[in-house]
Amino acid sequence: MFSPSPISLICAILLCLPLAIVLTITTPLTTTTTTSGGSTPFTTTNHNSTLQSTRKKEDPKNERWTSLDEKRGFPGSGVESRLMNLQTQDSKSKTAATLPSSSENDDSLFRRAALVNSSALRVGPLKVAFMFLTTSPLPFAPLWELYFNNTPRKLYNIYIHADPTSHYHPPFTGVFSNRVIPSEPTRRYSPTLAAAARRLLAQALLHDPANYMFALLSPSCIPLRSFEFTYKVLTRSKKSFIEILKNEVHAAERWAARGPQAMLPEVSFEDFRIGSQFFAVTRKHARVVVRDRRVWSKLKLPCLERHTCYPEEHYFATLMSMVDPRGCVPCTLTHVEWRGSHDGHPRTYRASEVGPDLIKALRKDRPRYGDNGMNGSNSSVRERDDPFLFGRKFSVDSVETLLNIANDVIFKD
Repeated sequence: MFSPSPISLICAILLCLPLAIVLTITTPLTTTTTTSGGSTPFTTTNHNSTLQSTRKKEDPKNERWTSLDEKRGFPGSGVESRLMNLQTQDSKSKTAATLPSSSENDDSLFRRAALVNSSALRVGPLKVAFMFLTTSPLPFAPLWELYFNNTPRKLYNIYIHADPTSHYHPPFTGVFSNRVIPSEPTRRYSPTLAAAARRLLAQALLHDPANYMFALLSPSCIPLRSFEFTYKVLTRSKKSFIEILKNEVHAAERWAARGPQAMLPEVSFEDFRIGSQFFAVTRKHARVVVRDRRVWSKLKLPCLERHTCYPEEHYFATLMSMVDPRGCVPCTLTHVEWRGSHDGHPRTYRASEVGPDLIKALRKDRPRYGDNGMNGSNSSVRERDDPFLFGRKFSVDSVETLLNIANDVIFKD
């Protein structure tokens, strides 16, 4: 056998070298790895080395997709850019769907408020939280300004729930400046008024640990006494003032306003109560309201019958009667006159009726006491003689007359 000469070997190597280079570039890298057990190998293939060499060999149709997508404003290759665009749109739609609604915001608010101390912080004087629930400018703001005039700011706080769909001209000024809490739309014959009152309680609980008594007021309310008198009555009481009435006319129809069995089993007809929506509750009971889920789950349901749907007159009275009737004085300290009422609204006092005699007459009147969970048999209730502190409803045009008699009559105890 002839042995190859050095020249022939060099020629053979030169002839085979291009083929070796091609095989090296186009063949995927294969790595054999042994598991920790040493018995079963697994292989992984690295395709990165072939990506650049094969990209130019893709279907030429991609050039058409790319050019069309670039004309439409989509960057990159057609298929990839359309998938990215669809994923972005889907992500945006999911984000919009999971944004917290007003009820979710309320739930978060109530969870935080439920964690506060049920006793007022005693590092300073106790405070009264005046909570105004309104859909309009406060027509008696000038009178309330006089009411709070020369009163130490450390004795009270003001909170306003103002329907954001309404216009407030003039805006809230003076003692009412910057006192509006995050608010939601409200309307009659719906749970929105009760929800607004709950929102006020939660915000007031969170805002100041010194808030001890929480009084709910309407824009048509006026003070019937001086601040000093009102403050002493409220802060000296260990009980809430909330009207709790049983066996009222049309109580059965109101209980069944959402359907014959809709309130069961959480609220039976025996547990159902009616009362004024305007109350003054202790910090302990304000916390009870924001923690409640059981009773509110029923009273927040929409009604089938509009003329029997007054959740703001049912929810608080029912809840307090079920949870702590002995901790409540079953009356409201806001005077109203139901004789001469119209369309579910109490009588409105006109400017021509307003004067010292009317204020004195409202002061002289005494609250109607409910059953206090005992059908009126509680002797401590029968012997009470609580004064009305606020009055409603007064017409807007009576504000000048009220201002004229404020210092000599209303604030003179």
